[in-house]
Amino acid sequence: MSDRRPMTREDLRAHLVRTRIAGDVATSRENNLDHYRALAEREPYHLFGLRPEGNWDERDVLELMAKSAGVVADPAHRFGQDTIDPDLTIDAVEAMGDTIAGALRVGSPRVLIATGHPTGLLAVHLVLAGLLEEHGAELLSPAEGWSYRNPGTGRKNEIRYLGGVGMAADRGNFIHTHDSTLMRAMLAELGEERPDLVIADHGWAGAAGEAGVLTVGFADSNDPALFVGEAEGKIAVTVPLDDNVLPRHYAPLTNHLVERVVRAL
Repeated sequence: MSDRRPMTREDLRAHLVRTRIAGDVATSRENNLDHYRALAEREPYHLFGLRPEGNWDERDVLELMAKSAGVVADPAHRFGQDTIDPDLTIDAVEAMGDTIAGALRVGSPRVLIATGHPTGLLAVHLVLAGLLEEHGAELLSPAEGWSYRNPGTGRKNEIRYLGGVGMAADRGNFIHTHDSTLMRAMLAELGEERPDLVIADHGWAGAAGEAGVLTVGFADSNDPALFVGEAEGKIAVTVPLDDNVLPRHYAPLTNHLVERVVRAL
């Protein structure tokens, strides 16, 4: 669970920069630009289950990521360090909190939580699962045990849940995945009883947003698909951050999100 000590916005901003959740992040400029090109070329792995409606060439994606995530806007910057604006991270966290609170105010919402980053963002999702249950939400666990052959690895993966959070499992291990197939299997099992809210990342979030479900998510600077989805109105909120720092480093950000939800109720 998260440490619930309050932190000012200025303290949170400094923490994000110090831990490289934002500021000068670990993801290189070369990697970011390569992924922006891949989305512009509609490579399925980088679309996260979304079907962009706009043209979105590489320059368009870079402009969006500069605006929404705070990467360096200059297209001539091709190598070296790239950035995430910590103020954009905090703004998006607060918008996510307002969206979650709005779903809770409806009364006993049906919520689906999933992550493709069990070594990082699981720490955030577990806290959110506890918060939602505490405030009367029903956490869904559709398609538990559903399995398929991962096209990238050729290995059998299945859906498993821990603490109300869905993940992909390979035998005894939770795994990192961008795949949208898993969320589509979840929604197919739910049928017309769709969730009122999805909190997720990667293909879990993209597939839910593409299906028309109210979705909020987290995304790194090299994962532009959810930001494109937000720009096109398919994702309600996308929070820019490095999605694979030490799990404990996310605690202050998670606290800020929890406090925003509670204050908005």
